[in-house]
Amino acid sequence: MSLQKLTKLYLPAIENELRQVVDSASGTHFAGLSEMMTYHMGWEGQGAGAKARGKRVRPMLVLLTTVAAGGKWQQALPAAAAVELVHNFSLIHDDIEDNSSLRRGRPTVWKKWGLAQAINTGDAMFSLAHLALLRLDETLSPRIILEAAVILQQTCLHLTQGQYLDISYENRSNLSVADYWPMVRGKTAALLTTCTELGALIAESNYETRATYRRFGFNLGLAFQALDDYLGIWGNAAQTGKSVASDLLEGKKSLPVLYGLEQDGDFATRWAKGPIPPGEVSKISAQLEAEGARTYTHNEARRMTQQALQALEDAGPRGDAGEALFELTNKLMQREI
Repeated sequence: MSLQKLTKLYLPAIENELRQVVDSASGTHFAGLSEMMTYHMGWEGQGAGAKARGKRVRPMLVLLTTVAAGGKWQQALPAAAAVELVHNFSLIHDDIEDNSSLRRGRPTVWKKWGLAQAINTGDAMFSLAHLALLRLDETLSPRIILEAAVILQQTCLHLTQGQYLDISYENRSNLSVADYWPMVRGKTAALLTTCTELGALIAESNYETRATYRRFGFNLGLAFQALDDYLGIWGNAAQTGKSVASDLLEGKKSLPVLYGLEQDGDFATRWAKGPIPPGEVSKISAQLEAEGARTYTHNEARRMTQQALQALEDAGPRGDAGEALFELTNKLMQREI
């Protein structure tokens, strides 16, 4: 399998690049800061290892797209590290803003070291991400580096815009499905879009090819989040590692919830009465399913997955890396199985 083969080749190089970048912020007086970053990255501390590191989907997308578009994956390593550091910066801040005490089964940075140090650690990762990207100057032209820097900066803005909407939605009761997509475009799709566009840029693809890979990443991001929302209520907790009760208990305005509210039926009536206790979760999820939210969310995830696959087909990806991109897309979208 192309994905398995290339993962074994790329992942060690990705980890090495990330470590080099993070280590550049260490020093005699900054051991504590280094400890917090290496802990969050899953390299150190209790529970460190593959699960704590995460799947590194975003840097893999950068390298696979670069090679599929005709470039060399080694040249894309700085960009791969940059997007993964941006992702992890956002996770640290998200955990604070969502008051989440666990991340991948371990205490979050803010839970272990406090809010102030966690914010500062996230800020350090944000800065390191942009410094990592500048390491492209070792092999690529100033024009490509400048374009890559603009893309990454715009993405960071889109991430914060999506997070703004997510937070502001918590106190709004008049939301619809139409409100969901602008939030998801920022929170989830923006960075996946950047992964595929940076890969095509580093391979020096023409504008049309870059736009097609960008469309692939964008639809992949939308599909990824829609399926996440589906699994948050109807998934297999043993496979996903996430409780199927948490989204409803936390009052998360996910895609199935917003669809259910639009139906203005029993679910909407119950939702309006206030928080859902653990003993009521099964009944509420059954109401959502009966009103069509499960089918709708599943179909939306499938529809956007097909759009992502069509865009990838249109991009004409090459060789094993191209095959691996198709494999990765299908793997991400089959998490329910």
